[in-house]
Amino acid sequence: MHLTVKQYDALEHAIAHGQRICAFRRGTEFVVIPERLVLRNRREAIEARHPTTGDHLTLWLDEVDALELVR
Repeated sequence: MHLTVKQYDALEHAIAHGQRICAFRRGTEFVVIPERLVLRNRREAIEARHPTTGDHLTLWLDEVDALELVR
């Protein structure tokens, strides 16, 4: 998935303010709190944590089908 400028702005806002995002990947919905946007081996990734358990996970943007800001 390639993010638009508007989607990057929304993601940066969510990171700065600790807001949840909803990412869809291969039919699975992930509701997470993004902590940072990183570039690893030429791939963009969102480092996030689960809002309830606090578990950390990495969502690779090229594997994400859709991304939404949870309001």
